[in-house]
Amino acid sequence: MFAAACSRQTSQDASDGGMKIVSLDFCADQFVLKLANRENILALSPDAEAVFSYMRDDARGVAKVRPRAEDILLLAPDMVVRTYGGGPNATAFFERAGIKVVQIAYAGDLDRVKQSILNAAEDMDASERGAALVAQMDARLAALAPSNTGLTILYMTSKGAVAGRGTLVGELLERAGYENFQAAPGWSSLPLERLAYESPDVIAAGFFDTSDMVSDMWTPSRHPVARRQLADRPVIDLPSAWTACSGWFLLDALEALAAAPTTTSSVQ
Repeated sequence: MFAAACSRQTSQDASDGGMKIVSLDFCADQFVLKLANRENILALSPDAEAVFSYMRDDARGVAKVRPRAEDILLLAPDMVVRTYGGGPNATAFFERAGIKVVQIAYAGDLDRVKQSILNAAEDMDASERGAALVAQMDARLAALAPSNTGLTILYMTSKGAVAGRGTLVGELLERAGYENFQAAPGWSSLPLERLAYESPDVIAAGFFDTSDMVSDMWTPSRHPVARRQLADRPVIDLPSAWTACSGWFLLDALEALAAAPTTTSSVQ
């Protein structure tokens, strides 16, 4: 059934001209949907319409394909776009098959996010769109007016990971005017012992809108100490689609962080 649907999509698009593109994972989906012409998109990843996909509404009606070599080759794309999809050997495999591979690099800060957008846009013959998107990001950053200077904040995911200094999320916290409660660099586990006697002023809660929190009862964020923190202080809920990938949509999270939190969250 899937093969027939994809074959119809391929046949329909083949007459449109332009480069035919397949996206191999949901982070790549965001770039493809934002930068490429819709008629040039042969297929997206199976997660393109998931809650953690920022461009999920735009993904409706576009064929989906798993990042398996035989399924991708069946579509005969000119280009595949990926961040991690297809595994470590995907780039070499598809290049040997004569398919251009656009690798969207990991971006550890906002400047590299912007460069990733420009690079991907150039590869997809959409340089003007990429430049316009980066210009919009710059304008939003220039207009940012943090109102939380001096407050400490802890970014906590539903799985119990926290973002320290030097991370992309850590940069968002700092640009929004906060002091990162997790001073240690990089990502680490929720510091439950410290939270038993010390608290941040604010908590930023990430990925609590996914099913992971419901299905995994053993995650550190289910611990009574963590639940008490979430119940007793202002919480900024950050939808997973804002921070699951490194893209322009991170500014949605940044702007939400910069707005003063005044109420406690309903995160449970």
